[in-house]
Amino acid sequence: MNTAVVQEDRRATDPRMVLGVVAVAVLLSSLDLFIVNVALPRIAEDFSAARISGLSWVLNAYAIVYAALLVPAGRLGDRNGHKTAFLTGLGVFVLGSALCAVAPNSAALVAFRVVQAAGAALLTPSSLGLLLAATPAEKRATAVRLWVAFGGLGAALGPVAGGLLVELHWRWVFLVNVPLGIIALIVGARLLPRPAGTGGPLPDGVGALALIASVASLILAVVKGDDWGWASTGVLGAVAAAVVFAAVFVASSRRHHSPVVDPGLLKAPNFGVVLANSLLFNTAFAAMLLSAVLWMQNVWGWSALKTGLGIAPGPLVVPIVAISAGRFIARVGVGRVLALGGVAFAAGIAWWAQGVALHANYASGFLGGMLLTGLGVGLTLPTGTAAGTSGLPPQQFATGSAVLTMARQLGMAVGVAILVAVLGSPHGGPATLTAFQHGWYVVAAVSVAAGALGLAVRMPKAAGAPG
Repeated sequence: MNTAVVQEDRRATDPRMVLGVVAVAVLLSSLDLFIVNVALPRIAEDFSAARISGLSWVLNAYAIVYAALLVPAGRLGDRNGHKTAFLTGLGVFVLGSALCAVAPNSAALVAFRVVQAAGAALLTPSSLGLLLAATPAEKRATAVRLWVAFGGLGAALGPVAGGLLVELHWRWVFLVNVPLGIIALIVGARLLPRPAGTGGPLPDGVGALALIASVASLILAVVKGDDWGWASTGVLGAVAAAVVFAAVFVASSRRHHSPVVDPGLLKAPNFGVVLANSLLFNTAFAAMLLSAVLWMQNVWGWSALKTGLGIAPGPLVVPIVAISAGRFIARVGVGRVLALGGVAFAAGIAWWAQGVALHANYASGFLGGMLLTGLGVGLTLPTGTAAGTSGLPPQQFATGSAVLTMARQLGMAVGVAILVAVLGSPHGGPATLTAFQHGWYVVAAVSVAAGALGLAVRMPKAAGAPG
């Protein structure tokens, strides 16, 4: 990347303005991974011929396409310029949202969700690339923590927003993205910086297609494992396809002069450790969120809106911790903060295992654990991403962040699958409580393991103190 261009962009652009624009887009794309869950029953009512099992593809198609396209999209953003990739992705996402809002049937809705996911995959890595390019090196850790906090906030507030919007009509779940996205497009087109791309030849096409196919096959196996059966032909075939396509990707990347993922990326300071930490922690995060929704709705009998409000205190802690954690990180070190985040999250889950009862005891049984999990998320996700990206060269900002985001999506799919497998099909009463307690202890153990991995992370000297 041309250093002079980057410096010129920084002088002309306020990083706070860049953060404001990209945060709206990241919040919307992250929100849409979760907000639709609570709308499925209403969608099924409108599309009377559609079954909930078939409508699950409204969720699965988005998750699979989003995860599969992230890394190739990040590589194109690094090559062609982050502003172009970001605005194109945001435009596609807004178009997909508008189409979803007017979908005449379930098949059209699934197809339009694929459009949404493609736009989200294109804008997400370039949004971080824009933010890092506009932010001085000594302030990048703080900027990254805020960027991740908005994404995490969108993910966890999905049930709240979904519950509120479904009260109007399920189509508002998609329609709400349109005006906010258009505003971000107009402001972004005028005010976002335009850091130069790396240029050069197009990335390895065969490698890109193989990576997309491998990730999509693996996510498909995970999200459909419970429905199809983990030993079914469909799941085993998807896993085998993932392995074969991954081998093709590796082989093609070794031969091509412009690989989709530079093999040196994993050698960047902290990157490999943060990648593993992110995979494990997001496994715990997704299982936590799903368990809370299932318990409040299926055991306590709460409505979608009440469930969303019950979950809200945890997400509200996340941005507060992300904003205020800089000095604490500088004092105790990145590794210890990641370890503390994993332990705090596990403590919140253990709180539920010990305190939640079959009768609704939210204040004593659930609230404390929700606040602790919010603390854990606020300490772990922003800090880990900042540490993982701080050692990357500017020409790999988008690709590196895309790899980390892909790991998060894979971890979340695995977390849902693990929780569903552990819970099984309890028949109510004490058996249900016991099943959830087992699930919560497994989730807590995964979170502790993520924290233990985090101890190996060190902030590179070049990154400066996280501020």
